[in-house]
Parts: sequence; structure tokens; C-alpha cells
Amino acid sequence: MKLTELLNGIKGYKVIGDPEKDIQAIAYDSRKVQPGTLFVALKGVAMDGHAYIRDAVQRGASAVVLEDVPNEKFDVPVIRVSDSRRALSLIALQFYGHPFDGVDLIGITGTNGKTTTSFLLESILLEAGKRPGVIGTINYRYSELSRPASVTTPESMDLIGLAREMVDASTTHIIMEVSSHALVQGRTSDCPFRTAVFTNLSRDHLDYHRNMEEYFMAKSLLFRELGRESAAVINMDDSRGQVLAAMTKAKIITYGIRGRWDIRMDSIRMDKEGIRAELVTPIGRREIRSSLIGEFNIYNILAASSSAVSIGLDLDTIAGGIERLPFVPGRMEVVRNCRDLTVVVDYAHTPDALLKTLLCLKPFVQGRLITVFGCGGDRDRGKRAEMGLIAGRESDVVFITSDNPRSEDPKSIVSEIEQGIRQSAMKKLESPLPAGIETGYFTEPNRREAIRRAISIAQKRDLVLIAGKGHEDYQIIGRERKHFDDRKEAALAALEAAA
Repeated sequence: MKLTELLNGIKGYKVIGDPEKDIQAIAYDSRKVQPGTLFVALKGVAMDGHAYIRDAVQRGASAVVLEDVPNEKFDVPVIRVSDSRRALSLIALQFYGHPFDGVDLIGITGTNGKTTTSFLLESILLEAGKRPGVIGTINYRYSELSRPASVTTPESMDLIGLAREMVDASTTHIIMEVSSHALVQGRTSDCPFRTAVFTNLSRDHLDYHRNMEEYFMAKSLLFRELGRESAAVINMDDSRGQVLAAMTKAKIITYGIRGRWDIRMDSIRMDKEGIRAELVTPIGRREIRSSLIGEFNIYNILAASSSAVSIGLDLDTIAGGIERLPFVPGRMEVVRNCRDLTVVVDYAHTPDALLKTLLCLKPFVQGRLITVFGCGGDRDRGKRAEMGLIAGRESDVVFITSDNPRSEDPKSIVSEIEQGIRQSAMKKLESPLPAGIETGYFTEPNRREAIRRAISIAQKRDLVLIAGKGHEDYQIIGRERKHFDDRKEAALAALEAAA
């Protein structure tokens, strides 16, 4: 494709050099440049792609898109734009032939519930005989293909390229988890969402956003950019729901359980086997059953059901899709083990998610609720003490440990969490658990050891919650990503304890 064709749609660009160059690929990472590649220099939070232009040219880049006037001359065409990240998206649309034109696009945003909602909606679409693709936190998948997710919402070029693959494989609907980072950075600016879903908003990512208002405004971008022909599916039980509804031009579909919203549930029954309720919608009522547990999953079911209604699916299909989903990886996932202990792994890594998970599990605990959790390094430090307080108040035994410490000292993170757990009046204990002591907390920065110790003291009537990582199969220590899976570690710990 000619360079001039790729630049079609970008306003106010300036070209130095031959605009008729042939382009065979696009890259924003200089390490992926090969002869014939158009390199786009992006300004990131930690790195600036302008520093890698020379490397890209040396690797064979045919042309370069940039924002800043270069300090040196290059022997390839240079295209100067006002916003290279926006340019990347528009270039990718041209290069991949506008793939969104052939598919229905559904975006899901919110602090918690995005992944479970996407799994539920995928299941409903499969029940309807559709061919859904999913771009989300756990993986990117369509047809029988799946690849691990590097980030929740990829860079625009990767997103559009992935959409091209999906459409070429006859995908009918793309379900996308949309992060606040992606919205602020414009990764989804050229994604024509037919439906946008808001799950909820609670504290998270305040290492990136300066405060909760800025975080909310980032999330609201998804709805502010919708056209009148789209649908905005909004959780009105969340305090931000009504504010969000006033911000969009789209048709609004409301859901919740604490009001007479468009889509709601009546006659709710919950136990350890799952959820039974009557789904109430503008197109009728239908009993639904789900093996998912907890009130937060009622909201996830409502979000998925509302999305399905917005795209014209019937209630029998919706109910069938909900019932056919057995579980979501790393979300309230029960770990089978040789000691027949009740061990649950969950992704809860925010104060709100941890609280809701603990409150959900408590009614099913006959003995002690033993919680293992930590907080991520180089992330929002303000939530650490808050999560410590929640764990201390709602658990019987707590093991404070590490969770992707990154460049921080794990002991320092544990210490900050400990400041919160002390406010709960829970006492610090030493290993092993003293005879007759049924409650208290331990500090164990080594996550593998923390899981092992928690499993070793657990009895048949107890429940062990390992929170924070969920589906993740790695620990980030320093700059190194090491294999680590809470589910496998728990099963192995039970095997060792039984020996």
C-alpha cells in the first residue's frame, strides 16, 4: 500500500520525502521493524518512541511518523503529525481495511466485572448461534483460537489488526473490555461501538489517574463518544450511573436490583450452588439460573443480559447462555485438591472487589475464612492499608504477601498493608498458629510460602481465599516475569500437606 493511502484521514500532516513509498507493515516498536515497515513514534508514560527512530531506520523502516522535529536527517520519508497515537489508529484502519465495518462491537468498562460480563455475553452469543470474539484481560479469542492477553485493551494498531483477523474468520460480534488507560490514550477512538456497558466504579489505578473524578472521566469517554444509533447499558445502582447517563447521546438501557430499571431481577435466590432469579426486561420475563455465586455476579448477569437485549436477542437465548457458563477462570474459581479443602482463587485486587468477595464467601464458611492477598508494586499505594483493614475485618486468618511487587521491596508493601490490618484490631501471629488461637494475621512476603502455610493450617470446615491474581500465571519481580499460578500452587500445597 502506498504511504499516501495510509495517511488518508489524518489532518494537517507534513511530509518530507517521497509520499509514494510502498508500505508493507506498520510498527510502533522499533524491535519489530523490518524492511518496508512504517514506524510510528509514540510518546508513552515511561518511554518516548522518538528515541528509537534511528534504530527503526537502521532496521529498514521505509518511513517514519513522528510529532517532534527530528534533530537529525534520515534517508527515509518523515511524516510530522500533531498526535502520533491518533495517527497510528487512522493508519491502522486504512492498512487493515476498516475491519469494524463488518462486525458488531460491544465495549465493556468499569472497575470490576468486565471479564465475567464478557464471558457471559460470549456464552449468550454462542447460544444464539453467533460467532463472537473477545478482547479482554484473560486472553484474546475467537473461533477455536486463543492467545494470552498482554494488556486488557491493546494499542490501537494491535486492536484493529486483531479485529481484521476476527472478521476474516467470520466473527459476527467483538466483545471488548475497555480500560481507562486505553480510553485516555485514544486506543479505541476509532472503534464504532454498537453497545457500551458500564459495570461500576470504585478505587483503582490512582497511580495513573490523579483522583477518582479523573478516573471516572476517563471511563466516561466511552459513553461520551457514542452516537445516537448506539446503546449505553448503565448500572444505575452505582452512584456514577445517573451522571454517566446524562453524558451520552446514545439510547440508554438501565439495569440494577435496587430500582425499577429497564432490566432488573426479581425473586432472587442465592446459595453455594449459584443464582436463581426472574429476569425482568422490556421484552418480557424469564427465569434464569447460573452456577456463578454472589451479588456482584447478579450485576454481571444483568450487564450481559442488557447487552444481549440491546442487540436484539430473545430471553430464551439469554437464559440458555447464562446457564451454560460453568465458571470464569480466576473469578471465584474453586481449586480441586487432594485434601478436599475449600480453596477459592479470585482476581479481587481492589478494595471494593476484595470486600465483595469476602462478604460473598462468608455465608458458606462453617469454620474459618483464611485470606491470602497482597498489593501490586509501583501501583496505587493508597489502597494498601484500605485492603488490609477490609481483610482484617472480614477474615478470621490473614496472610499478607506479595502480588507483582515489581520494583518495590515486597516487605515495604506488606508493611503498608499491615498498617490497615492493625486498625481492625486483628493481632499479628507467628508461625505455626498457636494452639487455641482461631484468628490473627501473618506476614509472609513469599507468595508461594504464604499459600503453603495457609493450606497447611486449613481444616475441612475452613475456606481459603487466595486473592489478587486470579487467572494470572506469573509474578512480576523487578523487571522479570516469573511463572506463578495461584491455582497450581494451592493444589501442590495441599499435596505436600497431605504427605
